[in-house]
Amino acid sequence: MTERATALTPGARRILDAASHLFYERGIQAVGVDAIAAASGVTKRTLYDRFGSKEAVVTAYLERRDASWWARWEQRLATAPSPRALTVFDAYREDADSSGRGCAFLNAAAELPDGHPALPVIRTHKRRVRQRIEELVSEDSPEGAASLADHLFLLAEGAVAQQAVDGDTDRLLRARALAAGLIEVRASTR
Repeated sequence: MTERATALTPGARRILDAASHLFYERGIQAVGVDAIAAASGVTKRTLYDRFGSKEAVVTAYLERRDASWWARWEQRLATAPSPRALTVFDAYREDADSSGRGCAFLNAAAELPDGHPALPVIRTHKRRVRQRIEELVSEDSPEGAASLADHLFLLAEGAVAQQAVDGDTDRLLRARALAAGLIEVRASTR
C-alpha cells in the first residue's frame, strides 16, 4: 500500500471504506463519486480534496485490498502444513467471501480501461501471487516448480473467475483438490 493510503484522515478512511464496499459489490463503473460520497457521509468536494479523482480512489481501494489479502495469506502460511502452495486456494476463497463476486482484482481488470492508474496494482498483485506459489512449490521440490506453479495459479485464477460468473463458492474447494492431486502426482514421480 502506498504511503498516502496508510496515512489517511478519518474522512478519507470513511471514503475508502465506502468505496471498497461499493466497488466490490456493484462494480467500479457502476459506482459514481456521488454514491461514494453519500455512503461515506462526506461531500464530493471532500472526496476530491482527499483523493483528487475517482481513479485515485479505485487505486487506493486495490492497494488496500492487496495489502490485506497478502497479510491474510502470509498469516495462513505461517501455520500451514506442507504442501503450503495449496493455501492460495484458501486465501482466494476467504477473499472472495460469500457474495460470489469472485476476485476483486479480476473484476477490476475487466472493467478498467487501458492506461488506468490502478492496472499496475492488479498486474503486480497477480505476478506476486504466481511468484509466491512457485516459491511454495519449490519448498517441497525445486525441480519443475515453475511448471507446477503455473498450473496451480491457473487453477486458482480460473476457479475464482468462474465463481464470479456462477456464484459457486465451492469451486475453489474443488480446484484445491485438483491441485493437491497434481502435487501428489509430482511427488510420486520424483
